Amino acid sequence: MSRSVLGLILVNVLLTSMAQIILKAGMSADTVQASLAQGARWSTAWTVGTHPFVLCGLALYFASAVLWLLILAKVEVSLAYPFVGLGFVITMLLAWWIHGDSLTLTRIAGTVLIAVGVAILAHQ
Repeated sequence: MSRSVLGLILVNVLLTSMAQIILKAGMSADTVQASLAQGARWSTAWTVGTHPFVLCGLALYFASAVLWLLILAKVEVSLAYPFVGLGFVITMLLAWWIHGDSLTLTRIAGTVLIAVGVAILAHQ
């Protein structure tokens, strides 16, 4: 795998992780939470679907999907897909840093196991 493809994969993983963090911010917004508390309504769907953070998160997901298609055109999916596991590490750290999510020993251990698995697959 070339460095340029590896770079594309890492950018893809970062975009996906950032999308998760931004979507969480949107879904945690006061206006969205208040609307969700009223139950499933069209107005709730509208409030969620038009929140700027939700829209931004979805746009990042779309960009990562387009980038993923470019990646798949260059390498085998069985080689590229394990790198998606790095998203667990990045998302966990970003969630801790930005949203204050807890870092328990179980979460850290599970995430490290994923990262080790990705490293093993990357060195074949």
